[in-house]
Amino acid sequence: MKKSAFLPIAVAVLFSVLVIESCSKSSPTTMKTTIGTTLYDSLGGTTLVADPTHAGAMIEKGRLGIRNVIDSTIFVIAADSRINGHFTVLLSEVTKGDLSGFTDLSENLTTFVAGATGAKDYIYIGLSMHDAHDPATNPRMNGKATNADFNAFVSDLAAGANKNKLPANLLNSVAAIVETLRTTVVQM
Repeated sequence: MKKSAFLPIAVAVLFSVLVIESCSKSSPTTMKTTIGTTLYDSLGGTTLVADPTHAGAMIEKGRLGIRNVIDSTIFVIAADSRINGHFTVLLSEVTKGDLSGFTDLSENLTTFVAGATGAKDYIYIGLSMHDAHDPATNPRMNGKATNADFNAFVSDLAAGANKNKLPANLLNSVAAIVETLRTTVVQM
């Protein structure tokens, strides 16, 4: 693969790492879509399906759906000049053919979102949102985020969700969770 093809992947990976690492270690409030049904259930729940990226492996349908949206969002961010400058470390790694950061970012963000939407089998244990977005504590972060950066992220998340045909009501529920993180992510 050419190095230029890795740039979008790198940006996506870095973004995911930063977002995941920026989430707090405490369990976020679980969104409910109806009485007794979590947002995770609405995103696919615990039904096991074949994992298209890991031959012979099974994955919860909810987790797969979330991972698909996360990965799509990372690619959108990689191409977004409004915020991809925050991910120079990740982009550099991907350009050199090192996808470990992307893989870690995707895994961590997927776990964070799964837990935040009500999955019982996944617990995010990464950096707090504040620390993940503070270059003083996270050397992978290239600068502190502004409200404009956060708005660009939300826009890119919507684009990633739309690429996966996530229904508007579910996207709005995920967006509500993301919005609760604004005050800890935005540090300028």
